[in-house]
Amino acid sequence: MATLEETNALAVIYPEDDNEMIEANLEENIETIVTSPEENNAMIVTNQEQSNGFATPGTQPNKRRKKKSIVWEHFTIETVSPGCRRACCNQCKQSFAYSTGSKVAGTSHLKRHIAKGTCLALLRNRRSLMAPHMPRTGGNDSSEPPKRRYRSPSASYIPFDSDRSRHEIARMILMHDYPLHMVEHSGFVSFVQNLQPHFGMVSFNSVQGDCVATYLREKQNFMKFIEGIPGRICLTLDIWSSSQSLGYVVITGHFIDSDWTPHKRILNVVMEPYPDSDSTLSHAVACCLSDWSLEGKLFSLTYSHPVGEPGLENLRSLLCLKNPHVLNGQLLLGSCIARTLSSVAKDIFSLEKDIISKIRDSVKYVETSESHEEKFLELKEQLQVPSEKSLSLDNQRQWNTTYEMLAAASELKEVFSCLDTSDPHYKQAPSMEDWNRVETICTYLKPLFDAANTLASTANPTAITCFHEVWKIVTELACAITNEDPFVKRIANVMKEKIDKYWKDCSLVLAIAVAMDPRFKMKLVEFSFSKIYEEDAPTYIKIVDDGIHELFVEYFTLPLPLTPTYADDGNDDNMKTDEHQGSLLSDNGLTDFDVYIMETTSQQMKSELDQYLDESLLPRAQDFDVLGWWKLNKLKYPTLSKMARDILTIPVSTVGPESMFDTMPKELDSYRSSLRPETLEALVCAKDWLQFGSAEVSNALVKMDF
Repeated sequence: MATLEETNALAVIYPEDDNEMIEANLEENIETIVTSPEENNAMIVTNQEQSNGFATPGTQPNKRRKKKSIVWEHFTIETVSPGCRRACCNQCKQSFAYSTGSKVAGTSHLKRHIAKGTCLALLRNRRSLMAPHMPRTGGNDSSEPPKRRYRSPSASYIPFDSDRSRHEIARMILMHDYPLHMVEHSGFVSFVQNLQPHFGMVSFNSVQGDCVATYLREKQNFMKFIEGIPGRICLTLDIWSSSQSLGYVVITGHFIDSDWTPHKRILNVVMEPYPDSDSTLSHAVACCLSDWSLEGKLFSLTYSHPVGEPGLENLRSLLCLKNPHVLNGQLLLGSCIARTLSSVAKDIFSLEKDIISKIRDSVKYVETSESHEEKFLELKEQLQVPSEKSLSLDNQRQWNTTYEMLAAASELKEVFSCLDTSDPHYKQAPSMEDWNRVETICTYLKPLFDAANTLASTANPTAITCFHEVWKIVTELACAITNEDPFVKRIANVMKEKIDKYWKDCSLVLAIAVAMDPRFKMKLVEFSFSKIYEEDAPTYIKIVDDGIHELFVEYFTLPLPLTPTYADDGNDDNMKTDEHQGSLLSDNGLTDFDVYIMETTSQQMKSELDQYLDESLLPRAQDFDVLGWWKLNKLKYPTLSKMARDILTIPVSTVGPESMFDTMPKELDSYRSSLRPETLEALVCAKDWLQFGSAEVSNALVKMDF
């Protein structure tokens, strides 16, 4: 049990502790502990002196021991009358009984006066002394009792680590896009100093160095991970703009790990002073290949913005030197499906921008005034319009919001047409011809909207998903071209130009990807091509079939020494051998034998593809995992599984689902575009890596998978 002296000392050290808790401790010990040991000794000496005649009641003793109790720092003994002394509080001047004649009152009640916080003057003084070191809890009334604070007596002591704190500040800035200058903001400095006065605040230059150091550390770990990926890597190129007319090429790597799990990571952010130059993309790709040692590992490139033929030729020339072309480079370059759909939607909106502006003004009239909205809803109810859609203004930077605004307004056209009868202030009602054109626009925008929605519903839209959506759009446009309505034909021609170009550039890789799906194989290619090309379908089907077989032969005959994963698989139980057999079979003296086997069994191994294509299709389950199926069947199809892994890695979009409907490229704000290119790259890349956690990279055991 704690002594009264210890309880009182605790009250002095922690003036904000709950008074009731301290009072409870005092009441618990009051019967057994009246005074401190020093005071007891002083009382014994005083009694002895009195009994020996050295002192009499009412008189001061000749020699008294110095009072050691802590209460005498706050009380002064005053003589009230002969034989009667009282203890006076130095703060509030209140007096308490101390001694009367031979009876001494002790100090318990004096300690209670201090510990319980009864002395308001003492409480105010303590708070003023502690104010620079303790945060305010709210409220200006100093008489308000302090809030209860719980302290764990078993809490372990954690030493302060300044370096660790600097590291965490850098991670915080990277993960949340905070400006580097925030470490110099007065509010942040005060907050940190209040938490830990011993922390030496860092400057802008210091935290910039810490962020770059974190980026370099994460990059070193990630490079080890990249070196062991089992297949090739695909790149997407997206160009960000800035208010300074500078371009930033953001290069993202897409790959599949040894567990057949797809990944994507931002690899580089390359500043390009002239983003419209024909050499912009080739220069950025050259930097990436050199920086990450990807020569010979690249499988495909997907770019976001329209690239002229000179720019594409520069890319092909670069990759011809740095990377062996697969299938004569036919799978190498492809455009972004998200940017293509957005571009087509923008062209349609530009075609009838005056009509769309009328619709937007009508919606704005209703949505920006409660009284107008009430009249609109009353009229809708009177006319019994069955539409359940709600009006909303569009965000002109995202084309899906414009489509949704037009679609909702089109269903409510009867209400808008009659609104001027109940609201004379409404003057901008579109004509019936305008409404008919809006309905036509929505009809042909809907396939694009549905396709983009489908692609945006998954984190990593695949070439298989893209094929399903695009071939349906191509088919519908082919029918629209034959429509006799000049406005319909006009819209169809605008859409067909860019959709056909995308289909021409990407249909081969999309079709091969579909063939790698055991639910469809070549059957879906044959069916869809017959719808698109009609009597010419066999020619285009043969192009795909020949491409698959040629690609398979390349994977079988070429050694493909891109990564260690193109060696024989020794991880499966049925493939394991003892050490003696393993060393014998790996003897370099059998190289000629390996060549002989390849030459004499090429036709047999080629049938691996034919065997796969001839087998029955799997049921079309919605949640079917294509990569998981190839992982399970990699022993049955050892060569074909390698080919499927690379084909299914190819990304169809350069942007994430959140940017699928963007009509404008991403623009850096003035702060980030003012940073040095090296710092900007560190901030963007490190944020992307940290959200996945560095542990999966630095601690990953990269194993061979074949």
